[in-house]
Amino acid sequence: MTESKLPKEKSDRMRVSRREFLSTTAKVGAVLAAPTIIPSSALGLGGAVPPSERIVVGGIGIGGRGTYDLKFMLDEPDVQFVSICDLRRSRREACKKLVDEKYGNTDCTMYRDLREFLAARTDIDAILTATGDRWHAMAATMAMRAGKDVYSEKPSAMTIAEGQVVVETARRYGRVYQTGVQRLSEAHFVFANELLRTGRLGDVKTVRAHLAPWVGVVLRTDWLEAEPQPPKEEVDWDIWLGPCPWRPYNKKYIDGAWRGHYDFHTSDIGEWGAHTIAQCQVALGLGDTSPVEYQYVDNTTADGMVTKFANGAEMILELDKDKKIWHGSCGVRYEGPDGWVSIADGYEKAEVSSPSFLDDYDKLVDNYEARTQHAVRSPGTDQHGFAMRHIRDFLNCVKSRRLTVANPVVMHRAMSAVHAANICMWLKRDMKYDPAKEEFVGDEEANRMRSRAQREPWIM
Repeated sequence: MTESKLPKEKSDRMRVSRREFLSTTAKVGAVLAAPTIIPSSALGLGGAVPPSERIVVGGIGIGGRGTYDLKFMLDEPDVQFVSICDLRRSRREACKKLVDEKYGNTDCTMYRDLREFLAARTDIDAILTATGDRWHAMAATMAMRAGKDVYSEKPSAMTIAEGQVVVETARRYGRVYQTGVQRLSEAHFVFANELLRTGRLGDVKTVRAHLAPWVGVVLRTDWLEAEPQPPKEEVDWDIWLGPCPWRPYNKKYIDGAWRGHYDFHTSDIGEWGAHTIAQCQVALGLGDTSPVEYQYVDNTTADGMVTKFANGAEMILELDKDKKIWHGSCGVRYEGPDGWVSIADGYEKAEVSSPSFLDDYDKLVDNYEARTQHAVRSPGTDQHGFAMRHIRDFLNCVKSRRLTVANPVVMHRAMSAVHAANICMWLKRDMKYDPAKEEFVGDEEANRMRSRAQREPWIM
């Protein structure tokens, strides 16, 4: 239809005078010519990290321990934390408040259901997850399948089967994974490992791993009294339980009383053994395997259990109530014919049989950093320092795609030892385990305990 055929009023509206055209063009030109103010941080100036180099991070289950980790992440200039997923409203809001105050905005988004979270936030590169034990492997696996790298707090698997799935998922999807056994990123612990590795102690046949002193290994199989279930937006009880059997709601569970219950906990062997067993196995050069024998001890804590590796080395699980072996938490001790070394949290320096061992401290630690490209010195040597370095190691590996120091195999093989020791104590008999086949030798009852039934839809 030509203009002459349009109704008069429409034809008039379509006519634009030359003056109007030039006026409009001038205004547009002025806008285009005006200087655009772009924050220097967006360009990577002034020491800031440009957006293209930032790691976009989200969180799953950020409570007490998770907040501790998150604060370190927020201090890293190449991290942009954008979203929190937590089944508890109070936790979601607390995390959002912390993040928004750090960045000076209100951009951090909140989700209750991690399925929705992972599907919606395709922009996220990496996940920090610090749920209770029952959720670590499930959350990590779901995140990796969604294309995310994962930093998971420990103990990172409830069963041997869960650990296998984490290892296979990381391999299949090409994901970077770090478990939170941060003493592998601490200089004093590394020094002790290097004394062993370099032969300074001789042929080490005995290592000792510290156990937590709280609830022992005899876990409860009953459940707490039922209480009225809160609204789903306040606490999503179904998601809290996840793959575990259905249990009636009780507020004490979500406040931490899940510890000591078989459904939710890996016992005191898992609490500190996730750290100390991993430390011992890595020091022995056996981070890719597990002990082959577990000797039952007639107590409720596993104190004094002797586990043996295929090469003859023994790892003894210790409570050390009298503090004769170490005087801090999460201790390890390595004993050889030429000397010994002991280290735990809070030490200013490792304890050694000969002061001359300490003369090589700097050399051994420097050589470790050069050989592995894992930093263990700066900043600081206290617990906060090495927790920060462990997170930094994860972030560096997200960028480089190298293996983390606490990679899926290290996690799985240490947790396999945890679970085998638990099963040995629960069945009250000695066990033989084949790390290659990942099964107990000649013990079908024990083999059935390598996995647990999982409640739909939370099945790995």
